[in-house]
Amino acid sequence: GDPKVPVLYEVERTRTGKSFSVRSVKAIQHGKPIFICQASFQLSQGSPVQHQFTMPAVPPPEELLTQEELIQKFLQNPNLAERYRKHLNKIQAEDVPIDIKPVNPPDVFCSEPQESKQLFWVRARGYIGETDMKVHCCVAAYISDYAFLGTALLPHRQYHIKFMVSLDHSMWFHAPFRTDHWMLYECESPWAGGCRGLVQGRLWRRDGVLAVTCAQEGVIRVEQTPNQSKL
Repeated sequence: GDPKVPVLYEVERTRTGKSFSVRSVKAIQHGKPIFICQASFQLSQGSPVQHQFTMPAVPPPEELLTQEELIQKFLQNPNLAERYRKHLNKIQAEDVPIDIKPVNPPDVFCSEPQESKQLFWVRARGYIGETDMKVHCCVAAYISDYAFLGTALLPHRQYHIKFMVSLDHSMWFHAPFRTDHWMLYECESPWAGGCRGLVQGRLWRRDGVLAVTCAQEGVIRVEQTPNQSKL
């Protein structure tokens, strides 16, 4: 989209039921759709049918370094190649409104394939408080897209990325949560191929409750010649 041009939103009442309602939203600029969203809403209902996966056992956020601290640690290494130093400085300069603490950060000096899975402790910077749950859902949507598709690249770190963008992004909200509290973001990529990658994610509350499930497919194009060593 163009941030200098107003966005026209067209809302279609796709379905209105007693328990579930669906709305389709189309964002339009210059007469063309730039974004399409389908949102499903449900009245709060109890049910004896309940289960969830088990939250991964990981160190608490207080024991881990922030992404900024990790980048600073890498930048202090005199053997870091200049192209990667510039890339890390660019990341460090970004004003990201999220606190991030990687649980298993990849080794910046290693281009060997890694498991297509990563874990982060994440939270919004600043105080949001006990506000409308829809606000926390919007913040969670922003958080969920950060570094998500990059999970599919972990087994292919020897390649240089030419182009990477999301094709679609889906989210399911299961339980109340606060995005200004630490949450564990579990990301994994079960498949990549045909210049596409699929990633799945789970946002866990610190008390072990599965709050959000995410899925995303994106375009991934890389240079055919693998990268040289980062040293």
